[in-house]
Amino acid sequence: MSTLGETIDKAEWEDLKNKLLQREYRMLIGGQLVGAQGGETYETYSPSTGELLGSVPFAQSVDVHAAVDSAKKAFEFWRKTPPLDRAKMLKTLVKEFKKRAQQYAVLDAVNGGNPVTAMLSDVFSAVDMMEYVIGMVTELKGETIPSSGINWHLTRREPYGVIGKIIPFNHPIMFTAEKIVAPLIAGNTVVLKAPDQSPLSSLLFAEICQSILPPGVVNILTGDGPITGNALVCHPAVKRIALIGSVGTGKAILKSSADVAIKHVSLELGGKNAMIVYPDADIEKAVEGAVGGMNFMWCQGQSCGSTSRLFLHEDIYDEFIERLIKRVGQIKLGLPIDPETEMGCLVSQPQFDRVMGYIKSGLEQGATLVVGGEKPKGSVFQKGHFVEPTVFTNVTEDMKIFKEEIFGPVLSLICWNEKEDVIRQVNALPYGLTASIWTNHLPTAFETIDRIEAGFIWVNGSSRHFLGVPYQGFKDSGIGSEEGLDEILSYTQVKTVNIMME
Repeated sequence: MSTLGETIDKAEWEDLKNKLLQREYRMLIGGQLVGAQGGETYETYSPSTGELLGSVPFAQSVDVHAAVDSAKKAFEFWRKTPPLDRAKMLKTLVKEFKKRAQQYAVLDAVNGGNPVTAMLSDVFSAVDMMEYVIGMVTELKGETIPSSGINWHLTRREPYGVIGKIIPFNHPIMFTAEKIVAPLIAGNTVVLKAPDQSPLSSLLFAEICQSILPPGVVNILTGDGPITGNALVCHPAVKRIALIGSVGTGKAILKSSADVAIKHVSLELGGKNAMIVYPDADIEKAVEGAVGGMNFMWCQGQSCGSTSRLFLHEDIYDEFIERLIKRVGQIKLGLPIDPETEMGCLVSQPQFDRVMGYIKSGLEQGATLVVGGEKPKGSVFQKGHFVEPTVFTNVTEDMKIFKEEIFGPVLSLICWNEKEDVIRQVNALPYGLTASIWTNHLPTAFETIDRIEAGFIWVNGSSRHFLGVPYQGFKDSGIGSEEGLDEILSYTQVKTVNIMME
């Protein structure tokens, strides 16, 4: 098996791809790999070639109810399973997951459009997060509170029950694998809805869950948001819901779930994130930070954390643009399955149309296109949803490309000279997920950190996530925290106990 440090042979990837696409993929419900009860399916495609990859089950309301009923039944014994025993089973799951790293990377490249080497990195990122969460099992503890006399006041953490998880298309296997572990380690059971556009790796992961975990502890469904996702959100037995997705979907979930019951909901949503470069910054490093922060070479800008608004001080504006144009021009576009590819394609035709619509809007509203903006030339790109890495200058705050999340490889540059004005522009939008600040002056960095309305801020860095460091959004960018101890604890509810001793 290849690891991140080894050379990957293109022919081996192609051979593995062909083998993976010759098999059938099914959902996991109640410990069984099954199709939809009514036989409903939908087709899934390769966004880079237009190739039909196969059909997957389309879960209807009856299938969602079966999965939730199974998870509810499994909860009765899973919650009573000793925490260290749960951890032991999950460690076995991680071990088997690592063995199939290449398979998951191939499926996410072929089905999602992301470069295969980046998707291999996703697998190992998920492994790190899973092992971190499993290792925190003994931290799910309560407190004793010295409040009155000789009486005892205690708290204990208990699981919710059935957890509904909905994940997006940009990192399918990473989110499928790592996002089930926190609820499971806390004693909950899970029903996960795989992403509509790129479901194959989630269904492959379902197979190792079936072989290792007791029936019903994990259930994995495929389908769409309006039918499958809504049925999951609105099921009265689903006590806790977690979504990674768009602001619009997050709002819809809050409304739909509230009509059924008061549920605990966490949302990791979109962003229109800012990168601010001060005149004293290291320009060469900041250029790399801008390219990395935009996620051109990870998921083609299809990331909620992408720093898609780049605020450059006027003293460095021209030099920065010159260096940025050169650097972006070096990005190698290609088929996602090719290990030499640095940037793949968008996930679907609607996503391609959306991004191209924003590029057209930028031109019509007066921004200056300095890089990209088109489908790349060459026969290899013509059947797929490829968009060149795109950079606009002279972007102003009245433009759509300034205000709205594009979720594609479009970077907007804004020139500034007054600190008060740049802070105002950064905070002017309803989003508040991430921000990146570039300066070598520590007081400037801390002042900007204090004033920026965002949940995760890098200083002289961008894009990277760090093990155990919480990731969360402000304003419309989310509710709750991911990736740290707070996420693990969020899958428990606190019960307070008072014991009268007198």
